[in-house]
Amino acid sequence: MSEHTCSRFRKHMLADKTYLTGTYPAGKKPIPPSRGFFHRIITILLFCLGGSYIWAGDTASYVDLGFSPDGKTYMFAQYGVQEKTLRPWADLCVVDVPKNAFVSGGRVSFVHDSPVTAGQDGSGALYRIISRNTALADRYGINYLLLGHALYLSLNGADAGVQGETIEFRDFEPEISYKAQLVPTIEGGGSDLKSSFFITLERTHKDRSRMLYTVGTPQVKRPLISSYRIKKVIAAPQYNSLIFVIEMRKQGDQGIDIRYMVEAVIL
Repeated sequence: MSEHTCSRFRKHMLADKTYLTGTYPAGKKPIPPSRGFFHRIITILLFCLGGSYIWAGDTASYVDLGFSPDGKTYMFAQYGVQEKTLRPWADLCVVDVPKNAFVSGGRVSFVHDSPVTAGQDGSGALYRIISRNTALADRYGINYLLLGHALYLSLNGADAGVQGETIEFRDFEPEISYKAQLVPTIEGGGSDLKSSFFITLERTHKDRSRMLYTVGTPQVKRPLISSYRIKKVIAAPQYNSLIFVIEMRKQGDQGIDIRYMVEAVIL
């Protein structure tokens, strides 16, 4: 809900503050607000609290865990709470950047056997999977301090839909601008839904020379994924590659689940 609506709620509360605080002008009795007033409060609160009461499904959180010193491997994680069981879960992934694929044994998952308690966000599953897989990080030289540089971050939660999206961003240090277009392909519907995508990337240097890249694996058909969106773009510390963090919307048992994947490209 917009700040405008929340502001209207606050103003309405201020207008009725004499009733709510219990202080009244001398000689005047309090006048209870109408039933409609309480209905308006409840309705506006539901909108101001956001979509968590309306949005069904399991929403993951993405965590950037760093690169190897040569920039050839990249580690990330995602975690959340299962909507149906309330069990915290986490995925840990190591990517071979030149191959744009997981390294051998580079994808690990964990689901706790107990549900979360009130106030928990599932991050405990993240800490557990990281602590249990330090050997994986060491094997591929992952340095948690080499997080790269965020060149783009989407703050808009809108669904890119079947039309895809086009974004533009810049890397100011080497004075390079980028234009990326995500092109999805959606097939079927319901339980037969499957989809794929690729990204066309245009890289323009300060001397106006351009290079074109195709990023992704359009031949891979992912079941039940209804849409894709570029959530974040990260440049490796050596500026020799980019990581596209892709938000996926997947049809789940309780609604739409949010999951993440990455696509890597060597520059």
